[in-house]
Amino acid sequence: MSVEKVEAAGDPKAEEGKVEKGLEGVVALESSISSIIGSTLTYRGIEIDELAEKATFEEVVYLLWFGKLPNRAELADLDSRLRENSELPEPVYQLIKSFPKDIIPMDGLRSAVSVLGHYDPDTAAKPDDSEANLRKAIRMTAAFPIIVTAIERVKNGLEPIKPRKDLSIAGNFVYMLDGVAPDRIAIRAIDTALVLHADHELNASTFSARGTVSTLSDIYSAIVSAIGTLKGPLHGGANEAVMKMLLKIDDVSKAQQWIKDAIAHKEKIMGFGHRVYKNGDPRAKHLRKMSEELGKLKGETRWFEMSAIIDDYVSNEKGLLPNVDFYSASLYYVLGIPIEAFTPVFACSRISGWIAHCFEQYADNRLIRPRAHYNGPINQHYIPIEERV
Repeated sequence: MSVEKVEAAGDPKAEEGKVEKGLEGVVALESSISSIIGSTLTYRGIEIDELAEKATFEEVVYLLWFGKLPNRAELADLDSRLRENSELPEPVYQLIKSFPKDIIPMDGLRSAVSVLGHYDPDTAAKPDDSEANLRKAIRMTAAFPIIVTAIERVKNGLEPIKPRKDLSIAGNFVYMLDGVAPDRIAIRAIDTALVLHADHELNASTFSARGTVSTLSDIYSAIVSAIGTLKGPLHGGANEAVMKMLLKIDDVSKAQQWIKDAIAHKEKIMGFGHRVYKNGDPRAKHLRKMSEELGKLKGETRWFEMSAIIDDYVSNEKGLLPNVDFYSASLYYVLGIPIEAFTPVFACSRISGWIAHCFEQYADNRLIRPRAHYNGPINQHYIPIEERV
């Protein structure tokens, strides 16, 4: 599946070719960051199952940015730099406090990151300055969880909680939501979720980021472009829809009949199927396991139980398998994360992949400028306004 090469620009006949809607199956560029082969996802050649079970998010950040797993000294250096930069300029806090109480959190994140760029010490650096971009990358990656949790607290009339220097990115995220020291299980659950969402080949938001930096725009602009793309419910918002569905059902005993009726009425069930994975999303099983384990630990198993019933029914009746969004909904909810913050949590992870792709694009850049197959009218002429009907 490919788009035929345009031989003569402007000639409609020369531009005829097979166009894949949504660019499905079209290879747009080469990348060494992540791969999806069949139902296997890898980061820099390492399967996601290994990373989900063994790696921390900070290790994955290093892997994506530098192309290899860090040794102890390299990991300690990155971790130290992330912690040193885990703070926001006061004007960004004030901006967050000025947001309307009903602001969509992804809109708030987009605006805060854009303003954050004004206060970056490297804001005057050339867009493709690799050393400056690494410093910007560290600042943004450290800032995302602070911004997301600050927006949630301000929306609820609470003061933002400043991060602790002794906590990891996952630990600080949990801590900054409610100010309570996070337990080991909660930190591990968030850390694993961050690992699983970190990168996913040339997805929509990553393509937006790469397209932006291909113009030699700055990396903050690229990340703002990516946030706006991730906001859409067909990309980053599906787990929110899944949790709203579970809350609507509310009762384990009603789950099977509810999903049976929904399918009979041809309602769209979010969290199932995937454009790329035809034999199941490899990330889903890890989130399913964590959702079940955490539900038992918290004494709140109904959300997982309903999810499992729906999963079994949809898989058996429709042949559709859950994707990464399906079990992340019940996991995040049991962790006490507000539904509207589910997609921003996704962004706190995916910024690592966005940045890796920006680095890769800058390193071997060519303006991303695809063509469109024109299918409108031809041989038209200008008609004077007095003759138009």
